[in-house]
Amino acid sequence: MAFDRAFLDELNARCDILDVVGRYVQLKKSGGRYFGLCPFHNEKTGSFCVTPERQMFHCFGCGVGGGVLTFIMHAEGLSFPDAVQFMAAQVGMQVPETQADPREAQRRKRLLGLSTEAARFFHRQLWLPENATVAKYFLNRGLSRKTMNNFGLGYAPDSFSSLLNAMAEKGYSKEELLDAGLASRSERGHVYDRFRHRVMFPIIDVRGQVIAFGGRVMDDSKPKYLNSPETSIFHKSRNLFALNLARKTKSDYFILAEGYMDVIALHQAGFDSAVASLGTALTDEQVRLISRHTGKIVISYDADGAGQDAAQRAIDLLKKTDLQVKVLRIPGAKDPDEFIKEKGADAYRKLIERSESDNAYRLESIAAKYDLDEDEERVRFLHEAAGTLAKIDNAVEREVYAGRAAKMAKVTVEAMEIEVKRALSVRRKKQKSDEKRELRAVVSAAQPRDRTLQYQNVRSARAEEGIIRLIFADDSLIDEVAARITPQEFTAQVLQKIFAHALTLHRQGHRVTIASFEGYLEENEMRHLSAVVGGDRVNTANWQQALGDYIATIESCRMKSGTDDSGEDPLLRMSRIHREKDRLGGI
Repeated sequence: MAFDRAFLDELNARCDILDVVGRYVQLKKSGGRYFGLCPFHNEKTGSFCVTPERQMFHCFGCGVGGGVLTFIMHAEGLSFPDAVQFMAAQVGMQVPETQADPREAQRRKRLLGLSTEAARFFHRQLWLPENATVAKYFLNRGLSRKTMNNFGLGYAPDSFSSLLNAMAEKGYSKEELLDAGLASRSERGHVYDRFRHRVMFPIIDVRGQVIAFGGRVMDDSKPKYLNSPETSIFHKSRNLFALNLARKTKSDYFILAEGYMDVIALHQAGFDSAVASLGTALTDEQVRLISRHTGKIVISYDADGAGQDAAQRAIDLLKKTDLQVKVLRIPGAKDPDEFIKEKGADAYRKLIERSESDNAYRLESIAAKYDLDEDEERVRFLHEAAGTLAKIDNAVEREVYAGRAAKMAKVTVEAMEIEVKRALSVRRKKQKSDEKRELRAVVSAAQPRDRTLQYQNVRSARAEEGIIRLIFADDSLIDEVAARITPQEFTAQVLQKIFAHALTLHRQGHRVTIASFEGYLEENEMRHLSAVVGGDRVNTANWQQALGDYIATIESCRMKSGTDDSGEDPLLRMSRIHREKDRLGGI
């Protein structure tokens, strides 16, 4: 989607990256930059860097980087056009309607409209007389008609074309149903309904738009659940089931459940802050979504082994934020839905009140694996518990739970603390080793992280990177740089694309900044640009010398390869470059 450059420049001018990122990341100043823990991957040592002078961010760990809009795209799970809308609303700017790509905007609008019509179709099917057994399935699961309507539950008929035909009458094509994930194509090219003979759960985003579906069988056939694939309007990792409802809760906590039915049963029982991930394990992006709406989370996963393993993984992700994490144990039932049916909502509320902190839960889970009346078993418990406690960063919290573990194993607190201290020392040594190895990997990597952007000639590309850094450090140099080298002389396609766009921006009177490339570069290209220019500040005092060295390197590489895309004889070109250097003062 294209936006007027002047509008984007004004928007970026009003959005200070330090203020924006500071709403999501706790930053500490170091020289002219700010560092913190990356919100986009799990880390213990801050490798996430914000450079206010350049209005850019870059993570030296995972490689993500860019300007304000790129940050918001990742933090809020938005497309570039939606990120523009989001930030414009934050600063009170009106997005010029004429600047949007009308075809892309129309396509998105059509897919959202199609998804809404499909949800209405499925919901109507649920209440047809011939589908009474389907409605009875939900009623037998304890759901009221009101709840079924509130969640827009429905039924996909046992047909290969019922939805296709119904949507065709509404003016939607087969290709649009394919794009929306509502239809599939066979090997022979036949298009058919993706969801058949399944009860349907519409997935609705925080804006109240239907973006996808989950379908469940009513018997033991496989697969039990079938979800919409990733589409241009639906990204599993960036959405949560029932978040559109939970965000309105008056509770000071969210309940994280495993499945659609658990969430719906919880809402019906009065727990209107329940949400679930969408057929996949919890993701970093979903954790960020949760943290924007609450400061507390209660994990209420199934009581089986798979559910408890999932809870352990969820704790690791949730603890990256400032969320207060508790874990609910469900006695005598496999899941929240079953427990509420048997014991009632009040009993479940008491479970929430008695829910354990994540550290207590982990200790109890470890203890359950050992017979603590046996000496050898106790030793193994203490060793594993010490390793878990060593992962707690807060010293006071670590000491408290060390005391609890000592009591569980019937040993002295002092003995437990010695074991924890030993495990903590091992952990810190490993952490330092990992950090050094990661730093060496980042520093020594000659190629871009993304293999699709790999350099054909690494030595030349490194010199080309130097030219990019020069013009980003001082874009007033572009005219003189462009007089000595053209984009076509760059060997790396991604760097050629960046340099060419920089020239275009400069000649149109725009600043060359990281922000001016947002919406133009692909995400992987944006990451690479931030990596190239995101290092230490470039000293432009001797730019002529630096540029001369870069061009000489590029020419040397070109001559060795025996090619010259400019069409000029390499020897004559080298002579011309030397004459140009002499003209600029022999530097």
